[in-house]
Amino acid sequence: MPKITLNISTSPHLVKGLSTDTIMKNVVYALLPAAAFGVYAFGWSALLVIITTTGGAVLTEHLMCKWSNKPSTIFDYSAVITGLLLGMTLPPVFPLWMAFLGSVIAIALGKFIFGGLGYNVFNPALVGRAFLQAAFPVAITTWMKAFTSERFFSISTSIFAWPFMTPKVDAVSGATPLSAFKFDQVSTPAYDMAMGICSGSIGETSTVFLILGGIYLVWRKMMNWRIPVSIILTVFAFSAVFYMIDGKAYPSPFFTIFSGGLMLGAIFMATDMVASPITSAGVWLYGAIIGLLIVVIRLWGGLP
Repeated sequence: MPKITLNISTSPHLVKGLSTDTIMKNVVYALLPAAAFGVYAFGWSALLVIITTTGGAVLTEHLMCKWSNKPSTIFDYSAVITGLLLGMTLPPVFPLWMAFLGSVIAIALGKFIFGGLGYNVFNPALVGRAFLQAAFPVAITTWMKAFTSERFFSISTSIFAWPFMTPKVDAVSGATPLSAFKFDQVSTPAYDMAMGICSGSIGETSTVFLILGGIYLVWRKMMNWRIPVSIILTVFAFSAVFYMIDGKAYPSPFFTIFSGGLMLGAIFMATDMVASPITSAGVWLYGAIIGLLIVVIRLWGGLP
């Protein structure tokens, strides 16, 4: 009589034949257009920041695996995504040693300490970003204008600052749309923000490429479209209410959804398969809470 093995496990029980590295590679493909546009908009400095965070994340993942006597997991591309996402959330003139440190924290504290891929409770890239925000608030809010004529003929000296030394910024600074509105009541046209013709973090300025990347992942059935849609609709609805109350004190809903890192976060971070809900009701509620928090922080928080 043949032996029958009964495997007892939690849902889902019907699994599509996609490996982790296949999914992760497709996420990288979806991110590359927006990352490439960031390099085009800000030049070599932006490219070096992305290379540093990505390389730092991959190196940290490899060393942590070796240190714990486990096979290296760098070929599942999850560390590449973490480094790429972290770099895209940083200013183009961010010092490289800080960027590298952020990638180490993202992998070691945000991912590996919980047991690696599949066990992390937070998006690792956002753990690194939160650390850098707390540790280096000045550097992470120092910007440069997009599409300067010298962006491919020179590199900002601030990115080469020595560790624990104050960076000397020689780039042309430019306020982001969020900070310009919050502190100077200057509104940036929605078209400029959608097309990336503004200052900001490396990967957040081109809404068009971010949305196209999200559509690609939805088409490949590698992203739950309900999460970004829930976030964007919630932000739009609450922003519209306040804009109708006082259009001078509060930004328009179109300004709100196109400015800052909302699209990058909603499409590529909130949809983290490990850290996001799996039920339909949970997903809609999850997105709505995130959207509400975005509006509250933007309207009444101390930072842009």
